Amino acid sequence: MKIRLFLILMLPAVAAFSQNITKGDLDLLKSSFKKDVYTRAMQNALSSNDITKLAWNRENVGTTDQLFTYRVDVSGITDQKSSGRCWMFSSLNLFRPMVMKQYNLAEFEFSENYLYFYDLLEKSNLFLTNAVNSANLPIDDQKVKWYMRSPVDDGGQWINFVNLAKKYGMIPKEAMGETNSSENTSWMVKLINTKLREDALELREMAGAKEPALYAKQVVSKGDLAEMVANKVDQKKIMARKLEMLSEVYRMLALNLGEPPTEFQWRFKNKDKKISEEKTYTPQNFMTEIFGDTKLDDYVMLMNDPSRPFWKHYEVENYRNTQEGVNWHYVNLPNEVIKEFCIASIKNNEALYASCDVGKQLRREVGILDVDNFDFESVYGVKFGMNKAQRIQTGESGSSHGMALIAVDVDAQQKPVKWQFENSWGPTAGEKGYLTFTDAWFNEYMFRFVVNKKYLNQKVLEIYGQKPEMLPPWDPMF
Repeated sequence: MKIRLFLILMLPAVAAFSQNITKGDLDLLKSSFKKDVYTRAMQNALSSNDITKLAWNRENVGTTDQLFTYRVDVSGITDQKSSGRCWMFSSLNLFRPMVMKQYNLAEFEFSENYLYFYDLLEKSNLFLTNAVNSANLPIDDQKVKWYMRSPVDDGGQWINFVNLAKKYGMIPKEAMGETNSSENTSWMVKLINTKLREDALELREMAGAKEPALYAKQVVSKGDLAEMVANKVDQKKIMARKLEMLSEVYRMLALNLGEPPTEFQWRFKNKDKKISEEKTYTPQNFMTEIFGDTKLDDYVMLMNDPSRPFWKHYEVENYRNTQEGVNWHYVNLPNEVIKEFCIASIKNNEALYASCDVGKQLRREVGILDVDNFDFESVYGVKFGMNKAQRIQTGESGSSHGMALIAVDVDAQQKPVKWQFENSWGPTAGEKGYLTFTDAWFNEYMFRFVVNKKYLNQKVLEIYGQKPEMLPPWDPMF
């Protein structure tokens, strides 16, 4: 008989850590708060004023101007109003200069409302499909809870825009303008989500799920649920019922946003005051006419996420807006590499889709973002020391807003000093609708970029062609 010896690594047992605040602890904390002259003055100030006014670093005032070595030829500022459609505005804004140049226009804007309608309809369909496909999982499974947390929302990124534009085309704003509900989306989205969650429970039941809350005395294993789904589900009935549910979502969207046109008439007045001949378009052939040789598949998303390895291709599981569409995927790169591609694009008069943590160190009234705009450490006498990776991992920082990256200022060695966004908060926000940010701020709070393949090097293109590593949608970065 052979005797096998196994080496067992004994890890130190960690007892559950627990520490109540005792009377002695409280006395110690209280004694640590020294009410010297500065502390008393700051306590009075903070209790009566906006902290940003007190933390405003006056030594940083006037150190950043609004002049740029290279700037894309853009004109006009869009306004997303009280909605989370920045990603859609930013994506469409990349192509506005193309239309204005092609037709010699002083101004132009695509219909954001048109694509927004289909974005919510498609997201609703994807959510209901996910509800059926995850019916073998209990209602409290992490994936199911993720689906239920936000069935649809205003949020998105470049890939979502690509999925929509390739399927539905694009139209000018005159063909489907904004409504109160497209500019103030919270109530509409909230009520659609209420209906979708209700619908999801019904579809799960049709697919064989036994919800604990509804069947408290019946214990059903995951294996049993999978068998139910495989053997007892009438998929045709589920598909028919799901379509009925989508018809209700369509009705809610149409009442709030209006119905998207399948064709429209459009004419324009150019810079020379000449009025064009009126033509009839479909959204698809309008997009074909204005895009010419430009292809959406030629654009690549890059990311700067130092919390995971660089020089890799990643994909986010089920993060898309259409059932048949592409998931969010990107190449993760160091900032210095990304900057080279951004500069090349801007120098060639091509804006880029970009996203950032816009709320960090923003002086909104002057439109400047810099790491030294506010000195919160001096106000509180407390050190804030996380780096970018740590802020991502803890949820302290992440991409919150998408804009078009249109300008860069460089020094004598062609190194970037500052950059500029074309924003979608209207012309009164920032510097006439634009936000300027320093290169130091770029390093800390910029995350996503969309660059045409022609500006990328062979190494990045090869990585982009590799099978991506799959990430869960609840990853802190997303």
